[in-house]
Amino acid sequence: MTTGINNALLIHNPNAGNGGRRRRALLDEARRIFAAGGIHTDLAETARVGDATEIAQRANAEGRQLVIACGGDGTLNEVVNGLAGQSNGHRVPLALLPGGTANVLAKELNMPWDIPRAAEKLLHGEVREIALGLATPLNEPARKKYFLSVAGAGPDGMIVYSMDLDLKARVGILAYWWQGARETFRYNFRHFRVAAAGKEFDSSLVVVGRTKHFGGPFKITTGADLYEDQFELMTVTTRSGLRYLSYLPTLWLGKLRGTKGIHFWKANQVLCEPRDGSAIYAQVDGELLARLPVEFTIVPRALKLLVPRNRNASESKAAANS
Repeated sequence: MTTGINNALLIHNPNAGNGGRRRRALLDEARRIFAAGGIHTDLAETARVGDATEIAQRANAEGRQLVIACGGDGTLNEVVNGLAGQSNGHRVPLALLPGGTANVLAKELNMPWDIPRAAEKLLHGEVREIALGLATPLNEPARKKYFLSVAGAGPDGMIVYSMDLDLKARVGILAYWWQGARETFRYNFRHFRVAAAGKEFDSSLVVVGRTKHFGGPFKITTGADLYEDQFELMTVTTRSGLRYLSYLPTLWLGKLRGTKGIHFWKANQVLCEPRDGSAIYAQVDGELLARLPVEFTIVPRALKLLVPRNRNASESKAAANS
């Protein structure tokens, strides 16, 4: 049973995943489950981009003991940026109730997709300290952002940059597939420099992973671990859109490792910079960040995360040694 927590704030994005009235009913049930476990949970709903960050900051200032995010990866990223890096000595743990279209963290933590069941698991969970990634646009450092799951640069950044937000609101993750198909045939896959841990590649894509899951059904950085203070990086060196299409069956089967032109390694700091004046975009947790150059760094013990007690053996060993 979760102990020492009796005052929580639930931040809900009603527009994520077309939740609407049905999801509110599920959230009411989840709040009853929390209340039965001794956790009083107030509800705050977002109305526009940036609201979740501001609400999370207020929750920290008010001395809340837990913030629960219900929404997609973008909502979760906003909440993370509202909680991480607080300087008043009070760090509020974060928990997740799945409510979006991709929900990378929910998959990573093996959370049930059913909101009341997820609430039950959280009620019997544990708080862990984890590292976050920090992405800093070197030409606009004020736009730096923490990220929890996955960042990247190249075609994935262009997909996010070009996304039709109305289409995303209507069809969710299918909008990423549609935009990805369009970019395959019109994106120029320009090379940029990726340098980390003594290695350097001219790459058309870099994935900076804190999680094994990437989005949809795919896992890319399968060597990444939320409980390690490292990224796993994946770079692709080809500039051919057709070659990218040829990688899809390999990606679906989870066999990218060892494929020609694809490289994996671990690091805690990554520099990505353009070779010329080309506009190459970076994304964090599926949200647009900025144009390169961007530096990605690990920030140890940046976030407290309430997780269910369903960890695998390697995570249990790490917890025992911490």
